[in-house]
Amino acid sequence: MSFADATTSARTILTGLHDVMASRSHAQAKLNRVVEIIGEALSSEVCSIYLLREGVLELYATRGLKQEAVHVTKLAMGEGLVGVIAKTGRILNLDEATTHPDFAYKEETGEELYHSFAGVPIVHHERAVGVLAVQHADPRPYDDVEIEALQTVAMVLAELIANAELIDETPADSEAGRATMAMRLDGQKLVLGMGEGIAVFHQPRINIEHTVADDTEAERQRVYQAFRKMREQIDDMAKSAEFGVGGDHADVLETYKMFAYDEGWSRRINAAIDSGLTAEAAIERVQQRTRARMHEIDDPLLAERMHDLEDLSNRLIRIVAGQLGTAAQMGLRDDSILIARNLGPAELLEYDKRRLKGVVLEEGSLTAHVTIVARAMGVPVLGRVKDVRRLINEGDELLLDAEESCLYVRPSATMVEAFEARLARRQKQREELRSLRDAEPVTVDGRRMTVMINAGLRDDVEAVDMVGADGVGLFRTEFQFLVSATLPRRERQQRLYKDVIEAVGDKPIVFRTLDIGGDKAVPYLRNDGAPEENPAMGWRALRLALDREGLMKVQARALLEATAGKTLRVMFPMVSEPWEFDEARALFEAQRVWLEDNHHMLPTHIYYGCMLEVPALAEMLDVLLPHLDFLSIGTNDLTQFLFAADRADPRLADRYDWLSPAILRFLRRIVIQAKEHEVPVTVCGEMGGRTLEAMALIGIGIEQVSITPAAVGALKAMIRSLDAGALRQRMEEWLAQPPDDLRHALLDWAETRSVAIS
Repeated sequence: MSFADATTSARTILTGLHDVMASRSHAQAKLNRVVEIIGEALSSEVCSIYLLREGVLELYATRGLKQEAVHVTKLAMGEGLVGVIAKTGRILNLDEATTHPDFAYKEETGEELYHSFAGVPIVHHERAVGVLAVQHADPRPYDDVEIEALQTVAMVLAELIANAELIDETPADSEAGRATMAMRLDGQKLVLGMGEGIAVFHQPRINIEHTVADDTEAERQRVYQAFRKMREQIDDMAKSAEFGVGGDHADVLETYKMFAYDEGWSRRINAAIDSGLTAEAAIERVQQRTRARMHEIDDPLLAERMHDLEDLSNRLIRIVAGQLGTAAQMGLRDDSILIARNLGPAELLEYDKRRLKGVVLEEGSLTAHVTIVARAMGVPVLGRVKDVRRLINEGDELLLDAEESCLYVRPSATMVEAFEARLARRQKQREELRSLRDAEPVTVDGRRMTVMINAGLRDDVEAVDMVGADGVGLFRTEFQFLVSATLPRRERQQRLYKDVIEAVGDKPIVFRTLDIGGDKAVPYLRNDGAPEENPAMGWRALRLALDREGLMKVQARALLEATAGKTLRVMFPMVSEPWEFDEARALFEAQRVWLEDNHHMLPTHIYYGCMLEVPALAEMLDVLLPHLDFLSIGTNDLTQFLFAADRADPRLADRYDWLSPAILRFLRRIVIQAKEHEVPVTVCGEMGGRTLEAMALIGIGIEQVSITPAAVGALKAMIRSLDAGALRQRMEEWLAQPPDDLRHALLDWAETRSVAIS
């Protein structure tokens, strides 16, 4: 079937459905007629409608299967092919249905005569309420255009079923069934912080009352006008973002704007209108297709692009329906916690920051665009909170503690008391630690430690002065690449590097070259090989950069030009053998020579270092160290490689301790070798930001750490209360004869000597 044939079939079906819906027949007669209309238009031998009734899927109407099976054949959610479609919300398209592992034979239907099967969910208010399925005797997969036609029809069927009051309103979906008691919901911390306010739903649901168009040209003009208005809104928003211009959040808005002007998206909506849908229904139809694609995407970056497109779909459908009132447009009257399934970056910018105390999302991720913008706005965000929109009522009192990864709903007096005590304690701690901003990190026995911060955003580096850090020990350059829809041009990279250098001032900043690939994939740079089973140990970081020299050459030039007249400190990630460092340095040097030959200004000094994250490199330090200006130890990756344990696996999260003698012995050998070659060593990673772990690092000879800005105050307090010499002597004894529990031994030692461990 061609695209034109599918469009014609869909239009024929919709015209027929329009007549059915307008008739005075009862619901069963209408559905009986519907399956006949669909089957005839698609030349399908079988067409069946299953509806969700009292928690099970019931065969409600069929053409081709035995009529005595109607209202008799029933499937549980997840049972059989129909049950899988309803449970997952996904499409099935099979040339041989019986080979599917979830196939369930129902003798009363007579479906053994048919081989091919295609089914699509019937969705109402983002929930599958039934399944539309077709079957043929011949084994053949259905064309994409046929599936498109089925999805379009399923959308109109949802309206018919709702109007006939056949929607199964389970207690979970009814107002009366919602929980009213106090509860705690857990999620993923995306932006740290605490907030208190009433629940405000970002987006009131828009009910599409009419799906079949009377005049397709009129519907097309409505969409064109809505597109123009939406693009004006996005342009205005990009100009008036109140937290300033530049930085990664500006890149996010540019990517978002690119989607608003995407002609392919507009064409897909037009095609849906051609099939006979109203403007609202056409946008929703394309949006459903986007959601289906999101379920199939494993790449978090591409999935995030789909979230941006859905955000724009929500905006467009509100404009075309004349229902523009999001919670932002109506204004926040009280301190509020915003609730949403997901949220686009531009939508977040519409809210009054004075009233917005936090955001809670059913979805969301650390690399999501809305997370980047929220961090720039200083708004705490909790993501991955399951069923949050179902479990919370508008106006409920909420306590958001993103630092503890939880949300308290309709809190009891005890919950409120504990939350406010924790909030007051944290505020007091922050004030106390803030008083150490100008304090030197010098131990009791007079040893000066170096405390720097890790950064990845333009705004992050401002924390150097705010917390009194010694500089930026690790600037992750990949973030600009991760939030961009296309490869950032050299000029754009250079502008970012120059901005962060100016923000740091005279303090040092170390730029780490790109660490992308593996689990940090970008849509414009693909691995041509097979899918990676262990992406953390795969084609990423320096391995990728040396394979794609053009990528690294552009970054090298951008860094060299941005640091003209200043000192450039650059380090290479994921170095496994000395030759990799040598090649990367030679590449940078070739770019430096080219710039010099072409009379460009150059950095006054260039220092080259590398990250030690791969254990194999530790065995080659005697070869590598004479070539290094500095060495940084990436404890996050190094630990998982040493223990062969995925740090993202919750089952292993607490099994391997950073204070294991194995790790500390390994690190001490590195420190000793580096000192023999007079190469400074910095620990970059979460280990250095924890006071007890940092104390142990000082005990094995580490004098420099680069950590999250929030940990600087506590680390300074620990350092200023520590006798480093006494600790180093004790650590020698512990590592020679490890105690049963080194963590416990360190805690006891710190407590008896009043070391400030938090």
